[in-house]
Amino acid sequence: MSELNLDQEHPVVLSHVQIRPVKGLLDLDLSSLWHYRELIYILVWRDVMVRYKQTLLGVAWAMFQPIATMLIFTVVFSVMGKIPSDGFPYPVFLYAGLLPWFYVSQALSRGGTSLVGEAPLISKVYFPRLILPLSATIAPLIDLLLAFVAFVGLMAWFEVMPTWRILLLPLFAGLAAMVTLAGGLWISALYVRYRDVGHILPMFIQLGMFVSPILYPVSKVPESWRTLYALNPIVSVVEGFRWALIPGFQVDFSMFVPSLGIVFVVLIGGLIYFRSMERTFADVI
Repeated sequence: MSELNLDQEHPVVLSHVQIRPVKGLLDLDLSSLWHYRELIYILVWRDVMVRYKQTLLGVAWAMFQPIATMLIFTVVFSVMGKIPSDGFPYPVFLYAGLLPWFYVSQALSRGGTSLVGEAPLISKVYFPRLILPLSATIAPLIDLLLAFVAFVGLMAWFEVMPTWRILLLPLFAGLAAMVTLAGGLWISALYVRYRDVGHILPMFIQLGMFVSPILYPVSKVPESWRTLYALNPIVSVVEGFRWALIPGFQVDFSMFVPSLGIVFVVLIGGLIYFRSMERTFADVI
């Protein structure tokens, strides 16, 4: 910090930002996120405003999409397909799974394309590039909150009363955010160098719904396959949401162990890979 004394009574204070190369694999520089916290807020707010600007329904789209999907899937998979829901009303069972899935799919899609989408900003201004996938992970949480309001109405319609377990819902929402941030770090960094990722990502997200217990209960998965199935971290997120929201819903918490292990490894690996590639983003993008 230095002073430029153009005026003895009102000196001008100039701040200096030192940009240095990464020193070692574990030099993650997470403290810089705090210094740029206002930029995170601005990017999140901008993303929300742009998403619903000049739309007829506005923020109601965040509730309309999961409700419409729930109605269609209920007719196709419950009424016509006779898929069980462990004894719970299928619309409630399904919507409790769609809540985290819509968040994960939106956050992963936005986070994966966050760097390429902000190419002009990256090439002109310095800021920690980690802010972009992080803000893309935070912004859809607002949609998740609005979709939850619609779920409260659905629970009232089916006379399903929540229990104390609903207080733990933020923990599973945090787990969902960790899952999407972990994936977003890898995908966004790879997308800068390999644009094929942009074609693969939508297909990957679409297939993710069918390899996660959203349309069907975990009880339909053969026991011999459940350990392997639990390696999918979305399984723990969806099951955690249903456990917190649906009274009487039972969860095998041993399935959470491999999921949490995978999330931790992918998140730390994603941070290291993202930081190692960060110095080349402005040149390659």
